[in-house]
Amino acid sequence: MSANLSSSEEWPGLWIIGNTCKEPFAGMARRSKKKGTSEDKEGMQTEKDQLVAEEPQESVNQEAQTAGEPDTTEKDSIAELQAKYDELNDRFLRLFSEFDNYKKRTAKERLELLGSARGESMKSLLPIIDDFERAIQNNESVEDASALKEGFGLIHSKLKGILDQNGLRPIETGQGDDFDTDIHEAITRIPAPEESLKGKVVDVIEKGYKLNEKVLRFAKVVIGS
Repeated sequence: MSANLSSSEEWPGLWIIGNTCKEPFAGMARRSKKKGTSEDKEGMQTEKDQLVAEEPQESVNQEAQTAGEPDTTEKDSIAELQAKYDELNDRFLRLFSEFDNYKKRTAKERLELLGSARGESMKSLLPIIDDFERAIQNNESVEDASALKEGFGLIHSKLKGILDQNGLRPIETGQGDDFDTDIHEAITRIPAPEESLKGKVVDVIEKGYKLNEKVLRFAKVVIGS
């Protein structure tokens, strides 16, 4: 045979055997490849399922950790509210203490004012006491009744003047006046001596007085019926 013949021409039997063996091996490779691809897919699916199954657990753990540990914004908000509460509570306690001191101070001042007013009233009556004492001493040797009357009249006028200066004035009430519950106090009823006195003041038993337009004592009167 010539040297330049191809291997197929030189060994036709070997070429046939090679092709025959090549085909089964190729099929085995394809089946192995398909099997590997299927196993790879199954493995990937299994890993994916594991990741999906683990993801909720990790999410739950993360949420629990987040719930257990408040974030910085929430802590700052709580601290700010606590600071405002402490400030308002301190202001309330200070105002309450100041108001309590104010009540005590005003109550004390009012008592002092009332005491001072009583003292001034008592002081204004001292001259009347002095006049009565002098009148009693002088009346021991006086036999003239007119002089006694004149002395008591002067003392009475002086007392009325002092009381008037302090705002005390009598309630002017006379027979025939209409009965007024704002200034009168009816102590009894009697048959009216005249038709015109029915339901009106018949007699004044005790004079009434006002202190600075406020009734200090009601006038006690008798009403005709």
